[in-house]
Amino acid sequence: MPGAIPASVTRLIDEFSRLPGIGPKTAARLTYYLLRTPDENALALAEALRDLKATTRYCSSCYNITEQDPCPICSDEKRDHEMICVVEEPLDVVAFERTQNYRGVYHVLHGAINPIEGVGPDQLRIKELVARVSQGAVREVIMATNVGLEGDATAMYIHRQLNGLVRLTRLARGLPVGADLEYADSITLSGALEGRQEMHE
Repeated sequence: MPGAIPASVTRLIDEFSRLPGIGPKTAARLTYYLLRTPDENALALAEALRDLKATTRYCSSCYNITEQDPCPICSDEKRDHEMICVVEEPLDVVAFERTQNYRGVYHVLHGAINPIEGVGPDQLRIKELVARVSQGAVREVIMATNVGLEGDATAMYIHRQLNGLVRLTRLARGLPVGADLEYADSITLSGALEGRQEMHE
């Protein structure tokens, strides 16, 4: 039935469908919800999206998402800047911060090595991590990549790049295999952090 759905509605459904975890039905429900909601609610969402893209950037030190550079964590002098926790995604930083048990700083890779999807070391922030460690002010790097093939491959690649430069540890295996850090509860994540071990080939 051509013309049954206005082009602007179809476009928004298509845009919502591009988001992770949102299929066509959910995209349509969200679109029709926004059509029914008061104008100020829909416009507030549009404004929030515009602000998100206009004001956020990557921290030049840790590559976490921030509105100021360096980010509040990197600029906090009370944190232990000699300890770097390496994570895959910005949401992993949020998970660690929820534990209130880690006082070091972070390095966000923005993914994991995954040859099947064409993601190699050059697509990640690994060179930047090596440069940070090479400056000599770091005593420990905690590998907190997700437990699984991609996370383990990424951790081992970084281990080879940094071996001999710094103490390298890996989170204890209290985390379920195949689970993402962002879904771990605070107690499990704190236990994994405390039980981290030296990395070996």
